[in-house]
Amino acid sequence: METSRYPCHFEPTISNEQFIPDHIFVYLETGFMNVFYGNSMYELRAGDYCFVTRNHLARYHKGELDGKPFKSVSVFISQEFLRVFSQEYGHTAETVECTEDNAIIQLNHHPMLESYVQSMRPYMQLDGEEKSDFMVLKTKELVLLLLKTNPALKNILFDFSDPGKIDLEDFMNRNFRFNVNLQRFSYLSGRSLTIFKEDFKKVFNTSPGKWLMEKRLTEARFQIETLGRMPSEVYLEVGFEDLSHFSFAFKKMFGSSPNQFRKVQA
Repeated sequence: METSRYPCHFEPTISNEQFIPDHIFVYLETGFMNVFYGNSMYELRAGDYCFVTRNHLARYHKGELDGKPFKSVSVFISQEFLRVFSQEYGHTAETVECTEDNAIIQLNHHPMLESYVQSMRPYMQLDGEEKSDFMVLKTKELVLLLLKTNPALKNILFDFSDPGKIDLEDFMNRNFRFNVNLQRFSYLSGRSLTIFKEDFKKVFNTSPGKWLMEKRLTEARFQIETLGRMPSEVYLEVGFEDLSHFSFAFKKMFGSSPNQFRKVQA
């Protein structure tokens, strides 16, 4: 068997990636992780398991808890892997689940999952092709365990469809804080980029770029003015990558820099 037919990815931790292209199984060994999705927050603490479904925008905040650093095991399960798995084992989705409500699924403790996580440790020390061969087998084992312990995941794991067309106004108002490109927004809303721009103009009467800039800066102003937060605490949360760019755009829109604005309003 060629491992390239079963793409999968293991990490000792989970990144701060905002777009989730693949399903992820997460076991939190120590520390904490808060997952922000839409207007919801999911809290994970040491010993917790969760399943993060693909094609969602989410933000993570993780760190030390009870004097122990953040440490987790994450298994990324790609669509390519699951297609081959589906052919080999005959598993298919029976219905299409509404994954908007299932973006982050907290898994109950189960002896099989606990045994699986413990068995992972020796393989994580391997390197190169040898590690890849074992990781393919361990990913197959994980999918079988998930189907055994959480049968409802079958309709999520083996749903290979692209996102369907959804309400654009609701989608953008929930996700404008995420720093992803328009192609990603259009895909997740179930549209081509061209149709996305056309529909956006009809709904918001402006361009996506202009709307996103104004929406993000307005949210930043609220955070600074009303909640008393520092600009350095806010700019990443509202979709900016660089503090200086954020400050420049903020001053251009509101006439004062974020710091000056905060002092004036204090």
